[in-house]
Amino acid sequence: MLKNLEKKKPLVSIIIPTYNRCYYLQQAIDSAVKQTYRNIEVIISDNCSIDDTQEIVESFLDPRIKYWQHPKNIGMFANQIHALKMAKGKYIASLHDDDLWEPDFLKKLVPILENNDNFILAFCDQLIIDSEGDIDTVATERYSKAYQRNLLKEGIYKPFIELGLINKSIPTAAACMIRRELINWDTIPTEVGGMWDLYLTYLCCISDYGAYYLPQRLTKYREHLYTDTMQSGKRDAEAKIRKAKSELFCYQQFLEDEKMQKFHSHFQKKYLESHTTLAIGLLRIGHIKEARPYIWKVIKAHNFNLRNLVTLILSYIPQSITNQLLGSYR
Repeated sequence: MLKNLEKKKPLVSIIIPTYNRCYYLQQAIDSAVKQTYRNIEVIISDNCSIDDTQEIVESFLDPRIKYWQHPKNIGMFANQIHALKMAKGKYIASLHDDDLWEPDFLKKLVPILENNDNFILAFCDQLIIDSEGDIDTVATERYSKAYQRNLLKEGIYKPFIELGLINKSIPTAAACMIRRELINWDTIPTEVGGMWDLYLTYLCCISDYGAYYLPQRLTKYREHLYTDTMQSGKRDAEAKIRKAKSELFCYQQFLEDEKMQKFHSHFQKKYLESHTTLAIGLLRIGHIKEARPYIWKVIKAHNFNLRNLVTLILSYIPQSITNQLLGSYR
């Protein structure tokens, strides 16, 4: 009887792209299969891991898990989109392979979308945890304030361009559920790269549907040394370059969209900031000639601030000195 009742509920596709994180992945899968909302499929897209990922997945013996292993590494973006396109559920929720969900995450968000066909997504707040899974209360409050979720009241937001793309309050890749059929997944271009979640938020924003916010912390976002935001040295520079290129593409798209004209000045500012970020990343790996045109474009746009002027100066001094200065300059 209970199984039949569960099958009548809409299927939710839980998307978990992964690469060489079998330890954290085990915890992520565990939090997915232990959801109190039972009608789920857990799609794990493995980007050709060389650790024990496959063994970890197979140890669960749960028929709701669908595992796909690529024969070669196809990159983070392609792996993410591959997993999304495998989904068959009415709703999609993305779970990072190093993050966790509270047991009632789905149970609380599904009814919100089920009860109103005019919502394209529902989202909540999140806790921040460290590498050991312990809650960092200071970081949790910092994140909530940074993305202004601490100011949001429960309820409907329509339109939600400012909420999604200006304040970036919607954690699309970590604490959000989306109505799958309303997104054409083929329209997410490869150039968005690691900013695929920002671009997905953009697609939701221009859909003319609404969003619903539930002010509860139902997910756990993990900060650790192997995330792009926590890297250092050359890996930090490479992460900075990847992110900046993705941001450049996204903000260019937003600037060209008539629906975004109200926020043109904001996107123009972010577009120019991405130029500076890219220039800094290129300088950090010694690509001075490649970096210089990006910072000059910012200066020519009369965007004078200390960060931009210092970056311009660094592009004209000896590389040995630049490397020393960039050791602490971001």
